[in-house]
Amino acid sequence: MIGETSVQIIVVGNVKGGTGKSTTTMHLIAGLLNAGYLVGSIDLDSPQATLTRYINNRRDYMAHLGIALSLPEHKVLTPSIAKNRDVAKEEDENAIEAAIEELEERNDFIVIDTPGGDTALSRWAHSFADILITPMNDSFVDLDVLAKIEPDTFKVLCPSQYAELVWENRKNRMQRDGRSIDWIIVRNRLSSLHSKNRRAVDEALTALSKRIGFRIAPGFSERMIFRELFLKGLTLLDLRDPEAGVRLNMSHIAARQEVRLLLEAIGLLSSFSGNDCLNVEDEMKEKLA
Repeated sequence: MIGETSVQIIVVGNVKGGTGKSTTTMHLIAGLLNAGYLVGSIDLDSPQATLTRYINNRRDYMAHLGIALSLPEHKVLTPSIAKNRDVAKEEDENAIEAAIEELEERNDFIVIDTPGGDTALSRWAHSFADILITPMNDSFVDLDVLAKIEPDTFKVLCPSQYAELVWENRKNRMQRDGRSIDWIIVRNRLSSLHSKNRRAVDEALTALSKRIGFRIAPGFSERMIFRELFLKGLTLLDLRDPEAGVRLNMSHIAARQEVRLLLEAIGLLSSFSGNDCLNVEDEMKEKLA
């Protein structure tokens, strides 16, 4: 039965697409695997299934080079095709519960990637999260799914669609087993320039975090390396391994530091091995040596 083991469930969710959910999910999975944990993963983003394609690319690349890389125990779920809405909802909920129950028998963590949209599968998955990671781009377009913002003063008026979804599932989780959801907003594609827009988003997020209860963590900058690694199924955490076949450069090292900071903010870094915990200064010295 769900909740009777010590498995931790991490849900990566946002009703808005294009925020870097699957990239974030894959790097979380890789970080946990590198730390020696057994990891199960569930892809709910059908038919796009970016996480599933990422993992399949990883398998293909391993076979092509004849190398061994860590992999999660992976499942992909598709929404019910039942025409009756209530029947479809029940089938979706049963599918999520069955997948979690199977994976929690053999894994320390389960990481769930959700679609950019409000689906029954995604809603029910949210209610099982111990940690909810919400990647968002640094803009008011992305902030709009969390809160309505007054256009002249940038004041938070009230929570909006996704914040209400999380609130509802926090109640569901508390009623089910008395446990809470640790909600973390991850800010991706941050501009290096401290513009008026960035300051306004900073202030709005800080105000909203106090109001509806989430933490804020640094995410990933816009870098070509993320797109390139997807085709090989690699993550930035694989690049220290010479067998991975990708030469590490300064941009990669800076990007790895972003991954490290995210894992640290979430609270997953303390279990990492010495090599995985190398900070950016150490890696730059190695590169320049």
